Amino acid sequence: MTSPSTTLSLVDTDPAELAVDAIVIGLHSQTGEQDAAGGPAGALLLASGAESIAAAFDGRLTETLALLGATGAPGEVIKLATLGTVTAPVVAAVGLGPEPTGAAPAPETLRRAAGSAVRALAGARRVALSLPLPDDADAADALRAVAEGALLGGYRFAGYKTRPQPARREPVAEVLVAVPEAGDAGARAEIERAQAVAGAVRLTRDWVNMAPNLLRPPGFADAVAEAARAAGLAVEVLDEAALAAGGYGGILAVGQGSEAPPRLVKLTYTPEGGGSGKRVALVGKGITFDTGGISIKPAQGMWEMKSDMGGAAAVGAAMLAIAALKPAVTVTGYLPMAENMPSGTSYRPGDVITMYNGKKVEVLNTDAEGRMVLGDAMARACEDGADYLFEVSTLTGGQVVSLGKRISGVMGTPELCERVRAAGDAVGEPAWPMPLPDEVRKGMESDVADISQVNAGMDRAGHMLQGGVFLREFVTDDVAWAHLDIAGPSYHSGEATGYWTKGGTGVPVRTLVHLVEDVAANG
Repeated sequence: MTSPSTTLSLVDTDPAELAVDAIVIGLHSQTGEQDAAGGPAGALLLASGAESIAAAFDGRLTETLALLGATGAPGEVIKLATLGTVTAPVVAAVGLGPEPTGAAPAPETLRRAAGSAVRALAGARRVALSLPLPDDADAADALRAVAEGALLGGYRFAGYKTRPQPARREPVAEVLVAVPEAGDAGARAEIERAQAVAGAVRLTRDWVNMAPNLLRPPGFADAVAEAARAAGLAVEVLDEAALAAGGYGGILAVGQGSEAPPRLVKLTYTPEGGGSGKRVALVGKGITFDTGGISIKPAQGMWEMKSDMGGAAAVGAAMLAIAALKPAVTVTGYLPMAENMPSGTSYRPGDVITMYNGKKVEVLNTDAEGRMVLGDAMARACEDGADYLFEVSTLTGGQVVSLGKRISGVMGTPELCERVRAAGDAVGEPAWPMPLPDEVRKGMESDVADISQVNAGMDRAGHMLQGGVFLREFVTDDVAWAHLDIAGPSYHSGEATGYWTKGGTGVPVRTLVHLVEDVAANG
């Protein structure tokens, strides 16, 4: 299932003369001098890019917007009928917050503004964005942010409704981004990149949002494999027989309770000429539905466990973007897929599982299944050879408790964790490094196996850290690694905001792509 797409192009026509359904301009909040009562006078300031629109309104546009309740707050969208003042019938002013001193708005501010505006203009077929774009070294980042925000803000999951929804407005079909020179090669390259990366994020959202009965491991593996082959990636899919023959005990254990058998999908991108010689491995958790197994979850909210494959979806889609962008580094993606179900064949608390790298794991909680499938995939990635390993998973509720629903937790090699944090900051997907304390590992000692799957006393203290400590057991000493716990950021259950729509967010596709490009450029 593919959601309606939004096309993106550049334009350098005067925004006031564009034949579009709506023109989007930026609006800053500004604190002026004191008013008559001695308080701050809140004045509005149009952002650069809105000059010709303001001139068409004879300088009264900010006054009119203020009468309509505009404040310039970030993400706020105020629509105004132009009544023929400019070619577009509607002007939409999107808030950018206070005007930054001596600089353009931050890329993330622009990304969220573009997303908010395009989302608010659903029902319009053709929309132009005339937002502030600097003409200095920051120009590429600003244009990239606006383009990504527009494409992601225009996303809406196709869904399964069988009756027409008269009140439901279709997403914007075409977005034009106003730039100084539409034929500029650098600007065109940024648009092409944004389409590849945002397309991968949208595909991730589609996979995450699909009903779990329609995306079980075999079908998910087939969908990823088909898309990867079309993109020119090498594809290997291990079915349940191949997993058993290969000794993937963790993946098999989690998947044995379901009638839909598990899979391990391997995707490989090889640059022409071998690239830089560095090798990057991406591993993503693909639990297509998580009941908790024998250690069953509460019913409340369980329906959101269709999103427990968000890590695999992000890795699979990121590989498609990488194939399109062609960085000079070898990248291999590993997607272990299983459905964690309670049945007469489910794995049990007390089981001892032999993992792919030979380690014995005592199972204490079948709801800690993600680390089991990931351990096998990470061990395989190290065996195949990697300089850097980035693993992504909706692993623990502890991540949400510790860092909330916007910030991922990252654990592993300290230098690589810092690199992930910097990449997240650059693309608007924040992550925060967390420790892997010795006392947490001590609490996971097993009386009968090499390690317990969770704390041996079922103590949930440091729950997020327990996941990272466990996964460290499956990374060889010569591989720099980072584990991203995206339990909160990968799925948005609240109302749409910025370029986030309800449901799957696509986090951290953009971080992964940025990291791969960084390794290609800097090693």
